[in-house]
Amino acid sequence: MAMGTRKMREKQADIWYDGELPTAPGHPFYKRLNEVLDNAQFDLFCEASCADFYHQKLGRPSLPPGQYFRIMMIGFFEGLDHVTISRTRRLIDPATHQQIFSWVLERLAQAGLIKGKTIGVDSTTLEANAAMKSIVRARHRRKLHGVLEAVGRSGRN
Repeated sequence: MAMGTRKMREKQADIWYDGELPTAPGHPFYKRLNEVLDNAQFDLFCEASCADFYHQKLGRPSLPPGQYFRIMMIGFFEGLDHVTISRTRRLIDPATHQQIFSWVLERLAQAGLIKGKTIGVDSTTLEANAAMKSIVRARHRRKLHGVLEAVGRSGRN
């Protein structure tokens, strides 16, 4: 998948509507957050940090990394379910998540928007085999082992 960029998104033409759409005034915290991130060139930082996770030319341009990380932050701030962005989340490794969120927190602390010293990133990556027949839960495996042992003992009598 090719990396989408904020610059690329700015050039995108209107698809179905030619006029101005009404907008909500927005929340002051998010307005200030975007000002801080824009002044610190957050989108360029994210694109450079995530470049290794995308193909240079092949594939349809993705959600730009800066937008993805903004969505993640809103999800954390608002307690939202992040299922719709999980594919992108799996694409980018935990170290890059840590790097970008640490960078953002430093900028927000410098701007006086947050205080604190401890950060945490939840970016667990799991591999799965989707074949349901191959799934054997640990407790079932223990039960099966116990049954087999009991059968083996009873066969020896």
